[in-house]
Amino acid sequence: MTQTDTPALTDNPAPPRRTRSVVGKIIGGVIAAAAIGTAATGSVVSASTGNEVGASMTIVAPAAAGGGWDGVARELQQAQKANGLVNNVQVVNMPGAGGTIALGNVSVLEGQPNNMLVGGTGLLAATIQFDSAATLDDVTPLAVVVEEYDVIVVPADSPYETLDDLVQAWKDDPKALPWTGGGSFDQLVVTDLALSAGIDPVDTTYISSDGGGEAIQALLNGTAKAAAGGYPDNIDQIEAGRLRALALVANEPIEGIDIPTAVEQGHDVTLTNWRSLSAPTGLDDDERDALTELVLDSVATPEWADAMERYHWTERIITGDDLDAFLRDEEVRIRELYEEMGL
Repeated sequence: MTQTDTPALTDNPAPPRRTRSVVGKIIGGVIAAAAIGTAATGSVVSASTGNEVGASMTIVAPAAAGGGWDGVARELQQAQKANGLVNNVQVVNMPGAGGTIALGNVSVLEGQPNNMLVGGTGLLAATIQFDSAATLDDVTPLAVVVEEYDVIVVPADSPYETLDDLVQAWKDDPKALPWTGGGSFDQLVVTDLALSAGIDPVDTTYISSDGGGEAIQALLNGTAKAAAGGYPDNIDQIEAGRLRALALVANEPIEGIDIPTAVEQGHDVTLTNWRSLSAPTGLDDDERDALTELVLDSVATPEWADAMERYHWTERIITGDDLDAFLRDEEVRIRELYEEMGL
């Protein structure tokens, strides 16, 4: 675990479940709760004291510094500091197991409102992929705030000029066209595209890469012929002419992104990489409302607007009952994709 209370960096690069031991979950959780409590000395106060959530906050990023979740945490920290929304706010990085280690740690901080966990599509997917003891049912969802879009890319010298060209070659010989991507979310996008095209995902050759940079190198050196990857990770290579963008994975065209969507090209592939904030369980309605309001106030600041532009995020605010329904639907959708992959 890495703790920092420095301001946000403005030039960051851009259900059936649970077979694990409950004892293991409790022991790990106690250690983690102590660790977070130490990192946030004085910031976690029982609700019975009438503590205001604006007094202090610990934002847990379930990944190492420099990634997408860390970016959300640090930009949220900066927005809260710069606008006096929280007197003392710090970020704690807690990487491991697709974010489920941090999720398990926050899940045991019951009734402690001065903690927020950054999450999103990847974290939900990891709870399914790793059959984690803690799931999103073990925290209090506050809001989805932004989403990122994947792009389908090929090398600039690829014979595939359009998404249809690529999909037809893929259908002709699925195993002979290797794909890559920077993480589990990207593999879900490839799986969704395969299903849309009538290709059995089990027949697909998918080469896992450790992050967007490694996936791009796999394309450029010929190891992979196509990739699904985050738009922010790929835009520089697209603009430099090294990669060709065939499709944006979004429900509808996005202003400022001049790439046709997969939907526009006849492929119903719309899975987005959304980012969310959650809190521990055991909070009363006033505490949950106050935390939700804090998140909404944070994303309404000029600092957050600047971050949205730098990271190429798209605003998507979901709270309350709509959020609960959204998370249920996303879990069903992602679980079905993993089943199609044979996992």
